[in-house]
Amino acid sequence: MPVSIVVGGQFGSEGKGKVALEIARRAKGPVTVIRVGGPNSGHTGYDRSGKKWALRQMPASCIDKNVDVVFPAGSYIDVELLLSEIEELQYPKERVFVSPYARIILPEHKNWEREAGLTGSIGSTGSGVGGAVMASVAREAANFPLPSPDAAHFAPLQEFVADVATLLRNQLNMGFRIVIEGTQGFGLSLLDGGYWPKATSRCTTAAGVLAEAGLSPRDVDDVTMVIRSFPIRVAGESGQLTNETTWEKIAAKTGKNDIREYTTVTKKLRRVGHFDSMLVRKSIDVNLPNRVVLNHLDYIGESSDIGRSESQVRRFILGIEASISRKADWLGFSPFDVIERQECLA
Repeated sequence: MPVSIVVGGQFGSEGKGKVALEIARRAKGPVTVIRVGGPNSGHTGYDRSGKKWALRQMPASCIDKNVDVVFPAGSYIDVELLLSEIEELQYPKERVFVSPYARIILPEHKNWEREAGLTGSIGSTGSGVGGAVMASVAREAANFPLPSPDAAHFAPLQEFVADVATLLRNQLNMGFRIVIEGTQGFGLSLLDGGYWPKATSRCTTAAGVLAEAGLSPRDVDDVTMVIRSFPIRVAGESGQLTNETTWEKIAAKTGKNDIREYTTVTKKLRRVGHFDSMLVRKSIDVNLPNRVVLNHLDYIGESSDIGRSESQVRRFILGIEASISRKADWLGFSPFDVIERQECLA
């Protein structure tokens, strides 16, 4: 101990990057952040100067540039993207560590996804993660056409390759807080999300991302599940979205201006729905979080309205909590931070 895991409870874009950054900032002592999965989703955070960072390979929890960043064996790395984000962030390279077993995403993997029709049939971003996962599982099978190089044998990453298993164990022994920044959401999980084949190529639960990070369940003392007021799915044929509606109808009902959202990777208008308590309850059962964060409450009202017993946002929060049989611990009214529920909602 101590290890924090941050996962999404719906279909992604719940605000995991912001929450992982919040946990890193609140930690007492040194912190290391881990980014599992690949660049098929973007994570957004705001640094202390207020600058917005939308990152696909580097974790959003690193934007203060005061933590070690680890890409474990369960990472899928678009090397050109990683190097460009390190450069853009001006991140200290000596603080970035890549497992020799992390897999490399090649142009062939992206081409395979496009030629397979996945960008249309399941709403895939075409970032090559699925192709890279397939290549890794194929294990150089003669009848599968894609290679699967690892970081240890990929020259552009040599300065970052390290024994991250030993590094993380030593840091845990010294009392570091390790923050694992999960990607996407429970409804997209390959194994237990319930929406296969309209799913991602990995298991996105707390157990799944912990395995990708290469750490023991006995290390974990903190699991945070992030949900949002109105769940989204990516554009196109991305799968069922219970109680689907439109951004215009939500804006009209809540009295807000244009709140339309676009995907970080493909820049397409996201689909949106009303809150699905059944999906979130399933996610709670599987992830068993000790902290639930409810984000995007600014779509309904202001934090200053919580104290008013008949305010729309207060009724919304209490209604969601009743429907999932669980109180939210942190509430998000902006992309910058969260507030403690117990301090503002008696």
